[in-house]
Amino acid sequence: MTAAGDGWWERVEAAPAGTRYRFRIDDGQEVPDPASRYNPEDVHGPSEVIDPNAFDWRDGSWRGLPWEEAVLYEVHVGTFSPEGTFAGVEARLDYLSGLGVTAIELMPVADFPGKRGWGYDGVLPFAPEAAYGRPEDFKRLVAQAHARGLMVMLDVVYNHFGPEGNYLHAYAKSFFTERHHTPWGAAINFDDAASRNVREFFIHNALYWLEEFHLDGLRLDAVHAIADDSRPDILVELAERVRAGPGAAREIHLVLENDRNQSRYLVRTDAGRARWHTAQWNDDIHHAFHVLLTGESDGYYADYAERPAWSLGRCLAEGYAQQGEPSGFREGHTRGEPSVHLPPSAFVSLLQTHDQVGNRALGERLCMLAPEAALRAATVAWLLAPPPPMLFMGEEYAATTPFLFFCDFGPELAAAVTAGRRKEFAGFARFRDPAAQAQIPDPNDAATFARSRLDWTCLDHEPHAGWLALYRELLALRRAQIAPRLARMGGNAGRFEVLAGAAVAVAWRLGDGSRLELRLNLASDSVASGGPPGGAPLRCEPGGTAAFIASGQLPPYSAAVFLAAGDS
Repeated sequence: MTAAGDGWWERVEAAPAGTRYRFRIDDGQEVPDPASRYNPEDVHGPSEVIDPNAFDWRDGSWRGLPWEEAVLYEVHVGTFSPEGTFAGVEARLDYLSGLGVTAIELMPVADFPGKRGWGYDGVLPFAPEAAYGRPEDFKRLVAQAHARGLMVMLDVVYNHFGPEGNYLHAYAKSFFTERHHTPWGAAINFDDAASRNVREFFIHNALYWLEEFHLDGLRLDAVHAIADDSRPDILVELAERVRAGPGAAREIHLVLENDRNQSRYLVRTDAGRARWHTAQWNDDIHHAFHVLLTGESDGYYADYAERPAWSLGRCLAEGYAQQGEPSGFREGHTRGEPSVHLPPSAFVSLLQTHDQVGNRALGERLCMLAPEAALRAATVAWLLAPPPPMLFMGEEYAATTPFLFFCDFGPELAAAVTAGRRKEFAGFARFRDPAAQAQIPDPNDAATFARSRLDWTCLDHEPHAGWLALYRELLALRRAQIAPRLARMGGNAGRFEVLAGAAVAVAWRLGDGSRLELRLNLASDSVASGGPPGGAPLRCEPGGTAAFIASGQLPPYSAAVFLAAGDS
């Protein structure tokens, strides 16, 4: 190759689609293209030339969906279906459409080492994971989803590369900087010398997925772990480029995972549209619900254990629970920024995610940890509240298959990961004994991956059929009665009141002027209902709850949602 200046090298060669190629570094080490569109022999093998214009797209009229209609469904491609492929997801699109979700959110598919993994250890950001299928298989999934009115979003990782298969250190040292350090070592260079090319690499990656694969949005993983002191920082610049590019022609949604609870990235324009990022995963609402439903108070749950109903009410009415208050879990450091000025659409609410299930030692789902009656009440409240909800695959039918942490590293790294996983849980009373730690599944064992695959044979049996019917009913009700009223809903729209230690009342002024009201009791005892509601019952769990509220009481494990027509 010929030096082209500023660290770039080039060679022009006739290479038709299907050609395999590598880069040879200083006549020695051979590495894949860091911008490979496909690496069929995994991350250490050669890249393959892909013709980006070969796929026959037939979704030209598709412009996406307004965010107010979003009901997200998080999918891990490898464990969602028996096939564990893009085609396996495609085969379930009619099921997802019938369920009532409007957006599929795929966990990362950028090529990672081995055939099993969550995707957060990817090292080839432009190459779809070969174990899931070829690029055209992914494109076919997107096209078929659009044909059914479903958006497709993708989780992307811009805060680090995985520990195996990242060769950039060998020939592009300026890709990383010692100016900042992260849990994975030297940070990706977003603000040091020679950072322009690095920034463009990731901005073009975002544009690549949105343009070449026709995706409807991205979820940016753990942006709190991105170190960037420049202005505009990479999150703002990336969002501006997306908004000026594919976002100018169709609905594109950018969602953050941000442990810092920084509302600054979620601001709206005068027209009420997202200026930069559309929404953030609201881990606060998950943590508050989890404490109320399970009583667990280990780790980060401790911040919510003293006032869980207050935390939940604040999330539902204002966005974050922590908006600048000290966090005991973070050694008293303040966390968060005020968020009451933002609309509920800026916060994705969730009861379960891959993180919150898979980062448990045994991967238990919430249906295995909480009383069924309490979980049903929480589900009614969560799915009918204004914030866009996100389901984690299988929760709609109370799947009992765990979702475990799994990976497929080489022998040396695999041993370290297994030992580290067990050491991680040694601080929990349940796993202090070495014998108990040994029961934690080995992430590198293929059986751990196999245990995490969804079981679709149980849908016709109880309790799974009953749960599925509940989710379908609630999502249909949301689509018919809630979603059409959310457009133009601004900030400062919610108010909440704690009724008791595990009970809360929340009311919102919706975009059309109507009033939505929630009464929720997740305790095993009745509580005072807080006065008469301001509308007609929309949905109660269990049945008859509205009559109890009229008499001044909110039954145990109950939820009631009321709707009053607006004046505009």
